[in-house]
Amino acid sequence: MPHLIAGFGETMLRLSPEGFMRINQALPGMLRASFGGGEANVCVSIARFGMESRYLTALPKNPIADALVAELRGIGVDTSRILRTDSGRVGIYFAETGANQRGSAVVYDRAHSAIASTPPSAYDFDAMLDGVTWLHLSGITPSLSHEACDANLALARTAAARGVSISLDLNFRKKLWRWEPGTPPRELAGRCMAELAALADILIGNEEDAKDVFGIEAANSSIENGSLSLDGYRDVAKELSMRFPKARYVAITLRESHSATWNGWGAMLYDVKAGKAFFAPLAPDGIYSPYEIRSIVDRIGGGDAFCGGLIYALNTEEWAEPQKALAFAVAASCLKHSVRGDYNDVTVKEVEALALGNASGRVSR
Repeated sequence: MPHLIAGFGETMLRLSPEGFMRINQALPGMLRASFGGGEANVCVSIARFGMESRYLTALPKNPIADALVAELRGIGVDTSRILRTDSGRVGIYFAETGANQRGSAVVYDRAHSAIASTPPSAYDFDAMLDGVTWLHLSGITPSLSHEACDANLALARTAAARGVSISLDLNFRKKLWRWEPGTPPRELAGRCMAELAALADILIGNEEDAKDVFGIEAANSSIENGSLSLDGYRDVAKELSMRFPKARYVAITLRESHSATWNGWGAMLYDVKAGKAFFAPLAPDGIYSPYEIRSIVDRIGGGDAFCGGLIYALNTEEWAEPQKALAFAVAASCLKHSVRGDYNDVTVKEVEALALGNASGRVSR
């Protein structure tokens, strides 16, 4: 049976200063425009790897949205089920690339976007899921508004009833989750995400998401100084799988932030049925040894690249085994740190080469 991977979420116009400039240095002046958004980034990765993907969202009827749809279609993503609305807007975010000890920064301008304003009743969920074998969701879309949260959950319930596999990136954003006055963002996220997580076959997060969303913290780890305990994250995955028993896998990316331009990068995949945790990348002796990324070009979208790589790998014969799938996903997301923009513009061949140990970066002639 052919695989069709769908993602539902918001894609925004991304505006960035050139190089490592700050926004106040670039304005008034020129900003580089591109598109990006978590679930769309995943769909782009899937399409670039040669597997079918479909992007689901609500977009206004205007030239900016037309340009987004045309770009995704040109990459090979199916855009035929996108809902076009008579109201709302395309959200914008401004991204500043950090360097050394100055971190990257994001400013959102996404209030009243089309997807944030569209209720569940406006969508035809059955048509959106026609032929879909896998649905990818994240914690970003439900954080936008009550309507977006309800639509996200309704789509997930429809997918689960149809037997569609569901992956969920917990993706907590502290600047969002403001749509219920009087409720702190973490409390609102925990309540809403618990309903989604209960439907997921694969839970994905970074080293902080489980703590921020569900209060599950890795022991003996410090995000601030880049000290991560592998046993601690194994315990986090076990607790998540006990709380959400439908999950077959729990994946956690492990970022060691030495500076904005130097990170250690790897991940863990916990196989719930086997009760076993896998780590990647591995040194020749089989010991976990994260990629040392010392000249980061753009880290935004790194987690989405991991999701796209993992979903692709698990749906192929040659990479589906957990250790191999994780190695592919980590390699794909490592390479994303060398690519400017939200999308991971790399090929299967490039990812396979890194996953199999070729990290030299030599010229390919």
